[in-house]
Amino acid sequence: MLLNYQLKQSSKHETVNKSEIIFIIHGLFGSLSNLSSLGKELQNNFDVILVDVRNHGQSDRSTTMTYQEMANDIFEVADSLNIDTFSILGHSMGGKIAMTCALLQPNRINRLVVADIAPTSHVDRHSDVFTGLQAVSNSNVKNRAEADTVLANYVETPEIRQFLLKSYQRGDNGFRFIYDVNNLYKNYSLIRDWPEQHNHYDKPTLFIKGELSDYIDQASQQSIITLFPNAKLKVINATGHWLHAEKPKTFNRLVMNFFAQ
Repeated sequence: MLLNYQLKQSSKHETVNKSEIIFIIHGLFGSLSNLSSLGKELQNNFDVILVDVRNHGQSDRSTTMTYQEMANDIFEVADSLNIDTFSILGHSMGGKIAMTCALLQPNRINRLVVADIAPTSHVDRHSDVFTGLQAVSNSNVKNRAEADTVLANYVETPEIRQFLLKSYQRGDNGFRFIYDVNNLYKNYSLIRDWPEQHNHYDKPTLFIKGELSDYIDQASQQSIITLFPNAKLKVINATGHWLHAEKPKTFNRLVMNFFAQ
């Protein structure tokens, strides 16, 4: 599947080496705009490609969402642009896609950044979210404020509702989510799973964890070491799973320092 993407060319026109391209992949319920502030900073020195994952944003819809399929989507974008090698950064589900890319075709990935996710299966954390999103979709709400009122019956945290409703946008037939709630729900067991891997990626890798998040726990660190033996782990204090939104300056600095090495 050829994903919707935005190519942000480096402001330094002498940056023409294709290996200096960085793909940025958002997480579940997100879109390519989620990490746009990081993209702007990286654009000072690199070409940056932000993508909408399948069933998100302006990308096509699909009834299947295996990690191999979603990784192949990234390679299809790269191939369409005649990009041989590139670096890649992903948050949450996007981090699992990025890791899968590195493990499937390690020769094509120069550097890897994974934001607050581990190469393991994760427990169900979104049952209430899906119920709330389906309630909004099935309600006759006319704007985001009304949608927020409905969603608040299922999702208590205002910041999470604000993120989920960022993608609730006006279209030709009224407001709708720009991610496919039904397809995401049908594939949720695959999204929170992690396929068995028989390869490893030994190039420079950075995992960034939110201190208050448990998506990377002590048990999962052995999987990280096994699959990514050259990985380093950085922790952002007093930060949860949405570390790039909660502490953007710190997050962006860690990423910039990694790619500057």
